Amino acid sequence: MSPDNLHDKEELKYLEDLKNGHRYAFDFIYARYSKMLLPKMQRMVKLNEVVDELMQDVFLKVWLNKVEIDLDKSFKGWIFTIAQNTIYGYYRKLALDVKMQKHLLETFAEFYDQTEDYIFNKERIELLNQAIEKLPAQRKEIFKLCRIEGKSYQEAAEILSLSPSTVSNQLVNATKYIKRYVFFHSQEFIIFCIAAYLKS
Repeated sequence: MSPDNLHDKEELKYLEDLKNGHRYAFDFIYARYSKMLLPKMQRMVKLNEVVDELMQDVFLKVWLNKVEIDLDKSFKGWIFTIAQNTIYGYYRKLALDVKMQKHLLETFAEFYDQTEDYIFNKERIELLNQAIEKLPAQRKEIFKLCRIEGKSYQEAAEILSLSPSTVSNQLVNATKYIKRYVFFHSQEFIIFCIAAYLKS
């Protein structure tokens, strides 16, 4: 048996014990995988004290979800996904901070002003739909009529029994909200923004 196979067999035994709630197995997995995760997390976060906190969060999730470990699949892939999602969650929370938003809007004002195509990209349709659903009822209808169905202000005004100026004002507010929502919830853009912020 090759060293690699022996290594896999040893790990498999510890993973089985971890699934059954044995703390010593958790300690073994922590010692092994924290070393693997550390360089990746340091590259993505840059701040060591934050990395330490996020590492604890990752392994807390491993412990709380230990029964979900699939012994027939790559544990490394599973825990790396948990780590990545934990980092994304940290960035998302950071980017939703009011001061951070102000900084990002100032820093990326030009990009933000050009996000029309960005928010309508098919990869962000789910975010777009989430944002639309959060709009007040009338604003939501106006946005759908004008931006999704392509109706004019006048046509939307007639359908909803409103003045064209009301439609225009509501659409401006709706678009501003949706752009901000998509801008700050888009995973890959948040990472880009925070990385740039940390370098500044």
